[in-house]
Amino acid sequence: MTPVTILIADDHRLFRDGLRALLGKQENIRVVAETTDGAETVSAAVQLKPDIVLMDISMPELNGIEATRRIVSQSAATRIIMLSMHSDRRFITESLKAGAMGYLLKDCAFEEVLLAVKAVSEGTIYLSSRISESVIKDYIAIARSVPGSAFSILSAREREVLQLLAEGKSTKEAAAKLHVSVKTVETHRKQIMDKLDTHSVAELTKYAIREGLTPLE
Repeated sequence: MTPVTILIADDHRLFRDGLRALLGKQENIRVVAETTDGAETVSAAVQLKPDIVLMDISMPELNGIEATRRIVSQSAATRIIMLSMHSDRRFITESLKAGAMGYLLKDCAFEEVLLAVKAVSEGTIYLSSRISESVIKDYIAIARSVPGSAFSILSAREREVLQLLAEGKSTKEAAAKLHVSVKTVETHRKQIMDKLDTHSVAELTKYAIREGLTPLE
């Protein structure tokens, strides 16, 4: 049997090391790479085309939801399982809308990770067993928008700019990362502040953390 190839995407080394060690003991699974931020994950997934990406939802540079959206559009055969501390329905809804086929809470048992890998590799959506049945119905209805979420209020580029600014990047640094002009980033920042009715980078940072666009630390 051909092993399922997996890319582990998480910015916490201890978590990656533990997960890789456990997965490495499985005869039918092969970990092909590890990545630490969203942009790196997209590049690795497109290049290596693993069967599954175990994707941390909160990563620097580019969050897991945005990374998922890019991978799905560029490497259709790769399937995404989100790993998150967030059980809030909007994170699950937006993950599924982005194209993820699985959603696991990070404190789940390793046996559940294996169940998710098996299900998703066979083309079945897998959601953590601790997510209640009544809420699952909302998660599966992925076409429904979530009013007030960053993913419905802001455009994809605005979310990228917001994440970089919230992570302490200057306007010039953000422009370099996105390969656009400083003026363009300044325009996006103004549009973001107008849409969110915020008036400082500190407020934007709090919003980005609350919405799961950037890691807390």
